[in-house]
This record gives sequence, C-alpha cells and structure tokens, in this order.
Amino acid sequence: MPLATFEHDLISVSPLPMRISDLTRRLRDLDAKPCHEDRLLRGWTQNASYDRKNSPADNFFPLALRRELPAIEAELNQLARLNSEHPAGPGIARLLVELHDGQMVESVLLPRGGLCISTQVGCAVGCVFCMSGRNGLLRQLGSAEIVAQVVLARKRRLVNKVVFMGMGEPAHNLDNVCDAIELLGLQGNIGHKNLVFSTVGDLRVFERLPQLQVKPALALSLHTTDAALRRKLLPSAPQIAIEELAKYAEHYARITSYPVQYQWTLIEGVNDSDAELAGIVQLLSGKYAVMNFIPFNSVVGLSYRRPSAERTAIMVQKLHKHGILAKIRDSAGQEIDGACGQLRARAATPKVKTITLHTDDR
Repeated sequence: MPLATFEHDLISVSPLPMRISDLTRRLRDLDAKPCHEDRLLRGWTQNASYDRKNSPADNFFPLALRRELPAIEAELNQLARLNSEHPAGPGIARLLVELHDGQMVESVLLPRGGLCISTQVGCAVGCVFCMSGRNGLLRQLGSAEIVAQVVLARKRRLVNKVVFMGMGEPAHNLDNVCDAIELLGLQGNIGHKNLVFSTVGDLRVFERLPQLQVKPALALSLHTTDAALRRKLLPSAPQIAIEELAKYAEHYARITSYPVQYQWTLIEGVNDSDAELAGIVQLLSGKYAVMNFIPFNSVVGLSYRRPSAERTAIMVQKLHKHGILAKIRDSAGQEIDGACGQLRARAATPKVKTITLHTDDR
C-alpha cells in the first residue's frame, strides 16, 4: 500500500521506500543468479563502480541485467543525496540527506571512520530532549534507503563503523533495519561488532537480533535509572522495568561477546545527580557494559542545559572507581546548533503541514 500524503487540499501519493528485497527481486527478473546479486550488492555498498567498456562485468552479468545497469545505478544514486554538509569539529560533519521523495534525514560523519545514520523520518518515541521526534513519525525508511546513507558517506571518506542512532527508533522499523544490517555485514565489508543497533528498549529487539546472521552490537538508550523520570523523558518508550531491560541486554551481550553500550544524555539538574550515579552502580555492577555519557546539545525552545565539563568528568571517575567503564561521547553539533533533528527542522518548509498516513509499516 502506498503512503498517502495530504497537504491541505492537495493529495499526492509517494512511492514506497525502496527495500533491499525490491532490488534483489528486480535483479532476479533480469536473470541474475545469487553470484550476480552478491557482486552488484558488494559493488554498491562498497562504492565500487564498473567501467563498462573494459570491465569483466560485461561478460559476468547476464545480458538483460547489463542493459538495465545504468538505470538501476541511477535509481540507487537517487535514494540518498547530499543536501548540505555542516562541519562540527575535527573529523565530524553533520550531513543533511535528501531522500527520493524530498524528505530529509540526518547522517553524521564521526572520527575514525564512524558514521551515524537514520532509520526513520521523524520519531514516535518523543524524547523530550530530542528534536527528531518533535513532529512525530512521518515515515519509515526502506532498507535500501538506510544503506544508501552509508554509500553516500563512503563517497566522501572511509566508513568502517555504522551506528543506527540517528533520527528514528530502529525497533519501530525492525524489518528494514535488520535487512540493512545483514547487507552491510555480509556484502558491505563492515565488521559485525562495528554495526551498532540503538534502541530505547523493545522486547522485539531482544527476540530478533539473536536470530540474525549478522549480530550487531547493542546500544540501549537509558538516560536515567529512575523509572518515573524515564517515563517523563521518554514518554512513548515501552513501559519495561529498567532492571528487566538490563537483564535482556546482558543476555544479548553474553551471546555476542560485545558489551552493551548504555546511552545517557546528560542534562544538568535532571539526570546528573549522585543518586543517579548510585543507581548506575547498582544496575551495571558486574555486567558486560559500558556507560556512554553524551552531554546535552542545546535545542531551540528547550530550557535544558548540559552539565559542566567538570561535573561530567567527576561522574566518569566515580563510575570507574566502582569498576564500571564509562566514557564521554561528543554529541557532534553543539557549535552549529546541530543536535539530532535540528538541521532537518531548519530545512523543513513551515508553510504547509504535511501528514503522512502509514498504510504499510514496511
């Protein structure tokens, strides 16, 4: 079913986001065998191009596929296009990415070959400190659109780690995200532990990820150990006890031998207290985990502030004394007012309100 988009009295129907399965089905219709699919997917995801005048692809691919290759490559190139780039520190740049239907998402180039990508346009979780979900969920990204962000980044520089922590909640687009993870881990030449699935906590994640051939590392967005406060900060997150989430996460960590990365956006006077430190110690002592503190990025219209660098350093030191590995992560964009969702919000046209009805979750 298509996505119906209503803009006042004007109605337009957008094509469905492309999935990897759509691409492979098209290749098979063009007489491609698994070896042909594998080669083309490797070439696309690793940003390798074919010189058709001198390439063995002329003889390797079936004739019907060779004839369609220019059109297929053109469509793949339209899945994610660079709208603008915003440097945000050494080795860091926020990318505003335009999708085939004109919607925008954000990717972030990170130091040492890292890349943060989006899985949805908007977000339904509604974290009160995040810009991505201020207008709710507009639509899902197809698995090919998710991978296309990696291809776009690889046209600019090396990418050897991908974190699914951009716009959107990956658990709410689970099929497409898992398909993208499998492709990047099998044909995209990215180590499995360098694919990081981020979630606020959804039991479907703990059921699905262990079943994948490519098992990604897990990042759990916690932000507090106080259940009542977490309901306020993450109003639409699944209501699962924090201790239960940690139990499921620990089980997955032992299966994969990757530590769980607990994500904690640090907000002054909200979740940076000694009581929270005591809660972290109680929750994570003895667990295969690392705590990532992410100082809050200022968002227009919100009164939250990031703690001082001194307070953040003290929190890390205190956790270390209790044997819990803790790190400070740069939230990438403080200098340019580029917290997640802010670039897209500034680029969005305020004149017309667009409502997208999702008649097909895929």
